[in-house]
Amino acid sequence: MTPQTLILDPTAPLPHAAASQPWKLDGLQGKVVGFIDNAKPNFNHLVDALANVLVAEHGVARVVKERKRSASVPADKSALETIVAEADLVITGSGD
Repeated sequence: MTPQTLILDPTAPLPHAAASQPWKLDGLQGKVVGFIDNAKPNFNHLVDALANVLVAEHGVARVVKERKRSASVPADKSALETIVAEADLVITGSGD
């Protein structure tokens, strides 16, 4: 018998209109990348290292960071508004 692997995809389905016209970023040069830190240990270290690489090697103009109060709650409305207003691309993450 061949062993089986179950793969779960955590992405939510896109609304019909978004699915027919996917959003695409035209590269990282000159862009602002945002990170939402979910407050788990070590994510801030990962983000700092990744931010340095994005700026130094991929031409990212700057990086903005917002931190949630804890991993178990949604990001504050003001943090989301700041990230949306400033960033071209947002990465959320987890660390441990």
